[in-house]
Amino acid sequence: MSDWIIQTQNLTKTYGSKVKTYALKDVSLKIPRGSFSCIVGPSGHGKSTLLQLIGGLDKPTSGHVFIENIDISSLSDNNLSEIRGEKIGFVFQSFNLLENLTAAENIQTSMMFAKTSRKFANKRALELMDMVGLADKVNSKPSELSGGQLQRVAIARSLANDPSILLMDEPTGNLDSQSEQDVLEHIYSIHKTGKTIVIVTHSSDIAKQAELLFEIHDGKLAKAV
Repeated sequence: MSDWIIQTQNLTKTYGSKVKTYALKDVSLKIPRGSFSCIVGPSGHGKSTLLQLIGGLDKPTSGHVFIENIDISSLSDNNLSEIRGEKIGFVFQSFNLLENLTAAENIQTSMMFAKTSRKFANKRALELMDMVGLADKVNSKPSELSGGQLQRVAIARSLANDPSILLMDEPTGNLDSQSEQDVLEHIYSIHKTGKTIVIVTHSSDIAKQAELLFEIHDGKLAKAV
């Protein structure tokens, strides 16, 4: 972890023109390559906004986001999509799986724009399903899976293009205790492979595992441990 894979400089996000509302204000942070970081703080104070800006899902009002020394805040939409596809995997609280596709097909959707052959995409999906302990569920559709299984499929999908960064927004927020533990075990295992993981969470159990803890209050970075 000798270099910074993620950096933000004076990151600010506002809404409204006449009366500005600050979602984030002057947030500067650095995240080392291969680290496990958590973003914590009260609901509605800017945690998810920060994660979306880091992942290039939204653009800042001012300030900069660097991913592997590339200033993504100044990229065109096409170039930004390429960075997201190659370097960043996303996991959300709501799973975001397509109901009409099988688990394996949901994973393959992440490889559609990477010019991956169908044969390789199928092989990769099967490997990832096995990695998250769901080799027997490759042909199951989302309606046939439990919450914990759905999130494990979502995690597998986020790894499809072998990104260096995984961004997770409340990945266990909709899960019961046992499902949460199952999902967390897979997240920790993935981190041990060298992935940089950043998680927005309200879970004290997850936060305790963090090598870096960023606390957001009223859109400002209150503390970094």
